[in-house]
Amino acid sequence: MAKKLSFLNKLALNKESLEGGHRLCPGCGHSIIIRMVLNTALQEGYQPVMSNATGCLEVCTGLYPYSSWNIPWIHNAFENAAATISGAEAMYRSLSRRGKLDNDKIVFIAFGSDGGTYDIGLQALSGAAERGHRFLYVCDDNEAYQNTGNQRSSATPYGTRTTTSAVGAIDPIGKKQKRKEIVEIMGAHGIYAAQASPSHWMDLIKKVKKGLKQNGPAYLNVIQPCTTGWGYDPKDTINYAKLAVETCIWPLYEIENRRSKVNVKPKNKLPVEAYLKGQKRYAHLFTPQGKETLERIQKLTDERWEFLLEREKAGF
Repeated sequence: MAKKLSFLNKLALNKESLEGGHRLCPGCGHSIIIRMVLNTALQEGYQPVMSNATGCLEVCTGLYPYSSWNIPWIHNAFENAAATISGAEAMYRSLSRRGKLDNDKIVFIAFGSDGGTYDIGLQALSGAAERGHRFLYVCDDNEAYQNTGNQRSSATPYGTRTTTSAVGAIDPIGKKQKRKEIVEIMGAHGIYAAQASPSHWMDLIKKVKKGLKQNGPAYLNVIQPCTTGWGYDPKDTINYAKLAVETCIWPLYEIENRRSKVNVKPKNKLPVEAYLKGQKRYAHLFTPQGKETLERIQKLTDERWEFLLEREKAGF
């Protein structure tokens, strides 16, 4: 009798949408997240069509005349991944209405990083969500403009050193502003919005499935550790993704029908330094001058975590 394969085994045996041999850095979280998302779509019987904002993922997988993609893949500018995929989805609906296309398994997925999502692409993303196009937007959030040299973005957390939020004798803090809460912004559109991590792969897969089943837009924000910009050993990518969850710096939660739910509640919530330590972008925090900034990061993290728990308890 043939052994029944588990979902994970089936996932691993799927034909790859993203082939190896690309130019992403060793340890880059992009390829891990992309494979989880697209292989889940394929395992569910879908046929994904993808738009890809300019950034590390696009540059490293689609350098002409080569491509790492085995699915319909559209490269667009930083700012219009959501506009591009909404146009493709609108064309699909038009062809379906006229009887020229009969395939209900085609799904539309857009990928962008924080620069092309939180900042440059927010207008197109908000517009596509407001119009109600049926698509899943996935942000691989590496918390800075890594493709152009690790400049700060609105996704960059408070206290982070980047090339445009430098740290020195006069200014020991790094970035002085808190990160933008993009999941809250997208949830306010009345759509399914969630936050995930590649370290908690089953939670990520469940959210991908849920997003693809929506009769309209869905948004997924996934932490994407960047070995180059963050400054850590490539083998530790998933470890840092996991520590971000266990310290509650990166809460795993979802907003559905405007109600919030925390999906993972660490049994032993770790202090933030367990995640921050070992990353070069936070080395300044572990000096006498960085003590106050480190304490503020812990305070901001605790406040945000308590807010999410209280909101869930209140049923909002």
